[in-house]
Amino acid sequence: MPWVLWVPAALALALVVLPVVGLLVRTDLRRVPGLIVSDASLAALRLSLETAAVSTAACIVLGVPLAVVLARSAVPGIRVLRAVVLLPLVLPPVVGGLALLYLLGRKGFLGYVLDVTAGVQIPFTTAAVIIAQTFVAMPFLVVSLEGALRSGGDRYEQIASTLGARPWTVFRRVTLPLLLPALGSGAVLSFARALGEFGATITFAGSLEGVTRTLPLEVYTQAEVDVDSAVALALLLIVVAILVIAVARPRALEGNAR
Repeated sequence: MPWVLWVPAALALALVVLPVVGLLVRTDLRRVPGLIVSDASLAALRLSLETAAVSTAACIVLGVPLAVVLARSAVPGIRVLRAVVLLPLVLPPVVGGLALLYLLGRKGFLGYVLDVTAGVQIPFTTAAVIIAQTFVAMPFLVVSLEGALRSGGDRYEQIASTLGARPWTVFRRVTLPLLLPALGSGAVLSFARALGEFGATITFAGSLEGVTRTLPLEVYTQAEVDVDSAVALALLLIVVAILVIAVARPRALEGNAR
């Protein structure tokens, strides 16, 4: 490895680490436990963990078939479809929240139908939080899985097909096992992204304590009235995210570095 790479690598690492150091310097660590144990903070943390878990499960259920279709299908327009699927990666989260609001809100074409036919209103509910988190997090899972499928090739699936296995059997017995390592890393990334989601959530779900106010929204709320509490909650969010990624130890992210 060329030694000169250490210079930009160190700058990149500093760009990530120094802002966290800034938070640590700003915080009186002795007061942190007392600042994060309020009922509102604990409720926000619990809601964040619960909704992130559900949205990650939704990402897996919906994202795995989508990744397989994108990687294995040769239908016209698949590149355009891939660009659309990855759109939440580049869209400002607030724009994503507005899009969801004008789809599922009372004035949205699907939200209006749900309201009139079933009396169901999704915006400003916990379900809206889960939908917003799934919207922004699912591309991370799809990118991980599609990359694994394309790099791994389809020779095992073709061999299974030539031996007489039906498409569904090939998917269950060959494709899914090949996807498991990438599925683990993609799920962890999706969970971490859902945990930190803010813009789409506050636009589509609002900030109702105990209902839609997740930990990032609680940080934003506290920043307006108690900066010390907001900084302490921000550190808590960082610690939880690091624990999630470190404990899960996605092999695809670590490569062979052990």
